[in-house]
Amino acid sequence: MTRTYVGLVIAVVVTAFYLVHTQYESRRLYSEVDRAQAQSRRLAAEHEQLQVLKRAQAAPARVQQLASQRLEMRAVTPGITQYVTGFEPQAPALEARP
Repeated sequence: MTRTYVGLVIAVVVTAFYLVHTQYESRRLYSEVDRAQAQSRRLAAEHEQLQVLKRAQAAPARVQQLASQRLEMRAVTPGITQYVTGFEPQAPALEARP
């Protein structure tokens, strides 16, 4: 009878330790999931900011400004346009060998 009680006490103690371990692991995993979700929200906000910045960098007015200032480009007008016409490639001349 005493062995049965000792065996049951050991089973209860082992079960209690397992329960404590399971609760600890559950809390740790919940905390990890919460941190991952916070990081996901932060990265999504950063991605949105980068998308806005990308659109601002590619705005037509900014591209026009950079083209005129840095590359010294100017708008096309008929006065500065050069037209190339009548281009016919010349075949290399064959020399007669004596």
